[in-house]
Amino acid sequence: MNGRVQIRSAERALSVGTWLIVCGAMLYSILTVTPLMRAHTPDGWKWTAPILPLVVDAAVVIVVRLDSVLARLGGQGGRWPVVLRWMTGLMTLALNTADSALKKDLVGVAVHAVAPLLLIVTAETGLAYRRSITAAVTALEEREQAERRRREHEARQRAKEAEQAAQKRADEAERRGRERREFDARMAREQREHEAALAREQAEREERAQQAERDRIAAAERAEREARERDEREREQQRLARERREREAAEKAERARREAIEKAAREQRERVERAERERAALLAAGPVNGKQPEEQARQTVAAAFAAGVPVRQAAELCGWSVGWVASRYQELRDTDPGTALEEAA
Repeated sequence: MNGRVQIRSAERALSVGTWLIVCGAMLYSILTVTPLMRAHTPDGWKWTAPILPLVVDAAVVIVVRLDSVLARLGGQGGRWPVVLRWMTGLMTLALNTADSALKKDLVGVAVHAVAPLLLIVTAETGLAYRRSITAAVTALEEREQAERRRREHEARQRAKEAEQAAQKRADEAERRGRERREFDARMAREQREHEAALAREQAEREERAQQAERDRIAAAERAEREARERDEREREQQRLARERREREAAEKAERARREAIEKAAREQRERVERAERERAALLAAGPVNGKQPEEQARQTVAAAFAAGVPVRQAAELCGWSVGWVASRYQELRDTDPGTALEEAA
């Protein structure tokens, strides 16, 4: 906006100055040329003496005005406006200096040449200035249009990002609702399955109870039909067989428990031995003089973590900061639940 104000101010100054010079030169030309034309016009036509300077000055006005309009619009009038501009300028110069030249008055020629020369130079300079101002206005408008397009693009981009964010929020809400509905349906299905399982278990218990009752009645009936000695013998054999099975099952469970304990102890010893070897290797390496590469530092921290080396000592071994090593330890704890459980124990 400041640039446009300066350009308008310059245009006003150029226009006012140009028209002041043109008006002054026209008035001076009329006052100078009219006596010359009256002296060289027949007696009956002396009243026509001001016509010629007026015609020449009118041509000057046309040239200056049209040049200013074309310069503002960025157009080119071709060679004829140049011919007219220079022809009117030279005519004005010749008419203003003719009287002094005929009298061989060089000072008069120089004095009367000032206004025409100033008019010619002003016309050419004003045209150049107007073209430069037009170019500056065009460049300023192009910059403003580029800035406006940039702001519009940014506004569209922000609107697009806002729309994407809203769509993302809507998708997220839909996803959460879908997950909630799926969770509710799964819970209802599990509840129905649980109730059906309870009903089946209840039916099976009742069936087993009825079957046991029937078996009991049948056994009682058989016991009454069979001899007491055979019944006692059979019950003894059943008891012995049951005790043998229970004993075998207990022995098998005991062996499995001992094997599990031995396996756990063996794995614990191997883990402790491995951790001790890794700790010994890290401690043997000693602190480094500089920072290890990140990949090597991660391997060193992982080995130190597995070996149970403190964070500060691990930082000395890899050359990185204590905070960085503590972050890697936390990542290893998060990815190794077994280690986290051991540390909690």
